[in-house]
Amino acid sequence: MRKGTLIAFNGSGQHLVAEEHPLPALRTGEILVKNRYTTLCGSDMHTYCGVRQEACPTVLGHEIVGEIVEIDAAHTGVDDNGRALHVGDTVTWSIFSSNPQSVLAKEGIPQKGDDLFKYGHAKITDGDAFHGGLAEYCVLRRNTGVLKLPATLPLPIAATLNCAISTVAASLRVAGDLTGKNVLVFGMGLLGVACLAMCREAGATWVGAADIADDRLLHAQHFGADYGLNLRKSNAEDIQALKQQFTKKGIDVVFDMSGSPDAMELGMEVLGIGGTAVWVGAVFKSRKIEIDAEQVIRNLHTIKGVHNYNFDDFKYALDFLEKSWQKYPFDTVVEKEFDLKDAEQAFEYAVAHKPLRVGIRI
Repeated sequence: MRKGTLIAFNGSGQHLVAEEHPLPALRTGEILVKNRYTTLCGSDMHTYCGVRQEACPTVLGHEIVGEIVEIDAAHTGVDDNGRALHVGDTVTWSIFSSNPQSVLAKEGIPQKGDDLFKYGHAKITDGDAFHGGLAEYCVLRRNTGVLKLPATLPLPIAATLNCAISTVAASLRVAGDLTGKNVLVFGMGLLGVACLAMCREAGATWVGAADIADDRLLHAQHFGADYGLNLRKSNAEDIQALKQQFTKKGIDVVFDMSGSPDAMELGMEVLGIGGTAVWVGAVFKSRKIEIDAEQVIRNLHTIKGVHNYNFDDFKYALDFLEKSWQKYPFDTVVEKEFDLKDAEQAFEYAVAHKPLRVGIRI
């Protein structure tokens, strides 16, 4: 019987444990993948630090790239772009699988569909242990989106595609056409800098970055930012001056990738007439935000929330990276790499240094 190693997470404050488990026989429509690279996402960090709760034990990691080992005969044999899949192909896959016949899936929200399963968030059980990035293998369930990756796309960059980059793609979709628009992005983590670059490529004429750290605002310039707003140093006059630059007395589209209530409130304040706020980052508990309903109504504001993405966003994200990863410094996103056996060191490094990403080579 084939076996593989995984790194089990048993709860915040406990050591990660390397365990050997048998590889299960594939069920209908499944694919067995040998994981090659995983990046630690913000939600992985929240779980590791106890900010977010997951059923334990679990295998963390969902930003993953791997190599196909086996394809069940009932699988279509093609990826989401219609490309033939073969053993040995390098692929990434959607963070979730769900029932494509469910009501929400048919409405374009498969990430909330029936029978939802999320990689890197499931409990280890007998016969079902390989479903996260911190493991030698991953079993891709039926109805999981799969994309074949070009050999030219580096693994550390490709790994971010199925969470951060696809989520940004979803954010742009709900924001609408950005051609000729001005946009302001709050939070210069990976979601934020990727959003800057994607907005630039989508035709935005002015792209601003907002954060509390000067070094991140400086980094944002390399991802297309025309302007940097330090939220700790700015005052009311600075905000008013920013708004007056634009004919609609404010920003056309504001993206919040930070999850900060203060940032979301300020984002509403700087929106121009007819503007749209897209909220992405608030995926953890925080205080409730205050919104001036009269301002929203009189200025015809729209607020949209984004959680994960659909399969069209997933494909858009790959297309974006294929065309743009060398135009912007995506090769700087992973600041340090670790081997799988050193996964706990990787988490501790991320806690101490707060890089955009650390990478795990498998």
